[in-house]
Amino acid sequence: MTRLQVAIDLLKTEDAIALATKVAPYIDIIELGTPLIKSEGLSVITAMKEAFPDKKVFADFKTADAGALEAEMAFKAGADYITILGSIDDATIIGAVEAAKKYDRAVVVDTIGVKDRVKRAQEVSKLGVEFVELYAGLDEQAKPGYSIDVLIDEASKAGVPVSIAGGVNKNSIAKVKASGAVVAVAGGAIYGAEDPAAAAKELKEALS
Repeated sequence: MTRLQVAIDLLKTEDAIALATKVAPYIDIIELGTPLIKSEGLSVITAMKEAFPDKKVFADFKTADAGALEAEMAFKAGADYITILGSIDDATIIGAVEAAKKYDRAVVVDTIGVKDRVKRAQEVSKLGVEFVELYAGLDEQAKPGYSIDVLIDEASKAGVPVSIAGGVNKNSIAKVKASGAVVAVAGGAIYGAEDPAAAAKELKEALS
C-alpha cells in the first residue's frame, strides 16, 4: 500500500504541530519542510516526534555535504528519515546511510535539480537508501506547462522504491498510486485546504 506523507512547509513549531494534530489520523509520515527546520532548528524535530511518537518523522534537510554528521544530528533529534540531495557525491549519501544504520533510521535521496531522475534513483538505491523522492520543487512546479505526470511516468519506469512529491492532490492521487510509488507526498493539497483533515482523509482513502 502507498503511504501518505504530509509535507509541512509552515515556519513555526506550534503551527506545524497544530496542522499535524488535525491530519494525524490519516497520514503515515510527517515531513518537516526545509524552511520549517531552518526557521525553528532541530527543536522542531524533537517536538514533533514527542507529539506523535507513533508516526514517522521526516526531516527534509536536503543535505549536500557532511552526510554522516547531519544525519546524526537529525536522528539524535528524533527524525526517522533525513533527505540527502541526489545531485551530490555518492560519498555524502554513503556517510548518511552509515549513520542511519547506527541509529536504526533511514535515508531518503531527494532528486530536486537532478536532470535524469530515473537513472539517479536507480544508482542511489544501490547505496542502501530507503527510497528515492522524485521531486519537482516549488519553483519547477511554477513553470508554465509543468505536470505531475512527468513524475508519475518516472516512478513507473524507475524499478526501485520511490516517492512522488510535486503536485500530489485529489486529482492526481489515483495515478500516483498506480505508478507503484511507495509514498505519496502532499503539501499544499493538505495544509492549503480549507479543511486539512478532510483533505488528508480523502487522499488516504484514495490510497487504500
